[in-house]
Amino acid sequence: MNTIKTLDVPSLQQAIKHKTVIQTFDDLLPGEAFIIHNDHDPKPLYHELMRKKGDIFTFDYLENGPAIWRVLVKKKPLPTDENI
Repeated sequence: MNTIKTLDVPSLQQAIKHKTVIQTFDDLLPGEAFIIHNDHDPKPLYHELMRKKGDIFTFDYLENGPAIWRVLVKKKPLPTDENI
């Protein structure tokens, strides 16, 4: 069983939070995922990922506040010949 990495966003320096989340996403292979752990709703990250990467990921809330938010971010698998 694969362990899914959790990115603890509050522990990051303010100036690199979004950049680190995007780099973590970029490092994923299709079908892989990581969890964002945050102290507020990471919805702005969803919009930034959508703007920069397009509809190639899912963004599923596992925990929705009020003190902690956990979101599973998954890079969508590549389409197969059957799905084209």
